[in-house]
Amino acid sequence: MSLIEFRNISKSFGDHQVLSGLNLAVKQGETLTIIGGSGSGKSVTLKLLLGLLDADDGGIFFRGANIVDMTREGVVQMRSRIGMLFQGGALFDSLTVFENVAYPLVEHHSHSPEELERIVREKLDLVGLSGTEPMYPADLSGGMKKRVGLARAIAINPDVVLYDEPTTGLDPANTNRINELILRLQEVLKVTSLVVTHDMASAFKVSNRLALLHNRKIEFCGTVDEVKRSTNPVVKNFIHGEIGGD
Repeated sequence: MSLIEFRNISKSFGDHQVLSGLNLAVKQGETLTIIGGSGSGKSVTLKLLLGLLDADDGGIFFRGANIVDMTREGVVQMRSRIGMLFQGGALFDSLTVFENVAYPLVEHHSHSPEELERIVREKLDLVGLSGTEPMYPADLSGGMKKRVGLARAIAINPDVVLYDEPTTGLDPANTNRINELILRLQEVLKVTSLVVTHDMASAFKVSNRLALLHNRKIEFCGTVDEVKRSTNPVVKNFIHGEIGGD
């Protein structure tokens, strides 16, 4: 069953067409990774799903409802079921770790102070950061910022988690830690994950399926083994690093 479906999506910025006739279905409970060259439209695809950008043509369906046709209130409600880990973590510098993780809970839900504290501590423990609640982003390493951002993304117990370049800028140890967390959260929380990355080692490790975005649409979609065995020249060139990443 498809939880998310992009149907014939097109998107341009002025005279520059980024997507044209893009079709992609994301199955409930899977981790699907979108790979593709720099400027191919990977992050734009995530922003279209969140309603942060409007598609020029086509439909984007979440649990069968077309986001394109939703009211502003409908889009806000839909977003409350989706968590996102932004590329840089996107933490609020003036807020503590506790306040950063609690932010979506305060914005979208009504919790008692005790319940808020329980949820924040639970999510920080899940990403291995118990005890960091009073710290500020300036006190954290790059890897810790990503994990706080991930704790914030899952604070609302979302149906879907979006990852925009989750391992960019991280050393190998922290890259592996984030990859393991993506796998763990899918198992523990039963979330559906949509990942955007140019890191093929990470993509192969965390994904059930991969979709290659090329020439404004999905060129190929399949399992890790199917991607590795593909004779499609575009796929072969990309996984061997002959097409640049973001």
